[in-house]
Formats: sequence, C-alpha cells, structure tokens
Amino acid sequence: MPLRALPAPLALLFILAGCTSQANYPSLLPRPAETQSLEEPAPVAPEPPQPNPALDAQIATALATLAERVSAFDAAANRAERQIKGARGAAVGSDAWLDAQVTLAELDSLRSSTGDLAIQLDDLAQERAVTLGTEYPPLTAASAQVRAAVAAQVARITALQGQLAPA
Repeated sequence: MPLRALPAPLALLFILAGCTSQANYPSLLPRPAETQSLEEPAPVAPEPPQPNPALDAQIATALATLAERVSAFDAAANRAERQIKGARGAAVGSDAWLDAQVTLAELDSLRSSTGDLAIQLDDLAQERAVTLGTEYPPLTAASAQVRAAVAAQVARITALQGQLAPA
C-alpha cells in the first residue's frame, strides 16, 4: 500500500521511526587528529646558566696563569728581538744566528704552554656539555681571551722569524 493511502498520523509515525533508529553511526564532529596542529612548537628559551663557584675559581686560576705566561712570553720576545737584530746579516749557522734560533724555540715553547690553557678551558666546556649544561658565558669569554693571546703570540713569532735569515 502506498504511503499516500495511509492516514496522516500513521505516515508521520513511520517517518519519525526512520529518524529515531537505534543504529550507532559515527559522529560527524571533527576527530582529534583533524583538529591537531602540524605547526612546529615554539622553541623553549634556555634558562640562564646558574652561577658555578667551582667553575668560576678554575676560570680565575686559568686567567691568572694566562697573565703570567703572556708576561713571560713578552719578556722572551723582547730578548729575541734584540738577538735577532744582532744576528741580522750573520751567516746561517753562526753563533749569533744559532742564539736567535734558540730564543725563537723558547718563544715557541712559551706559546705552547699558553695553548695548553686553551685546551684546559676547552676540556671544562666539554665536561659541561657532557652533563648537558648550557653555555657558561664566563668560560666562553675566558676561552676567547686565551685564544686571542695564543694568536698574538703566533703572529709575533712569525714576524720575528721573518727578520732572521732562513736556514
């Protein structure tokens, strides 16, 4: 029997029964994966490093040693300049030339001891990195100061070697 032949209240009952079925259909609301953002999270700013008195003491000791080694290098470089001036024009292998070479070797030894400080500070920075510590600005500054001193010493040795007759 066609739907038109049913009385209106009965037809309405069939229509409402179709709308109120007991089936579990999925929701049409957005799923959690559809609302999730794919943007990179904002980077977290690192915390400023906490003061480290033990490390500060080691840095202070290294800087005091640097001052001593720079002073010793400068005194030896001044002696080397005088010897190189005296050895100008001297033959390779002469006593004056050999004395100047010995003082240049002493300068290189002093430069090497200054370079050892850079290695010590690098070791401190590496230990800090192994423990996942953040960069420590006083350590970074001290390391830069030592490296600058080593570079200045290398430049001075190179300039002095250039004034002496090559072997």
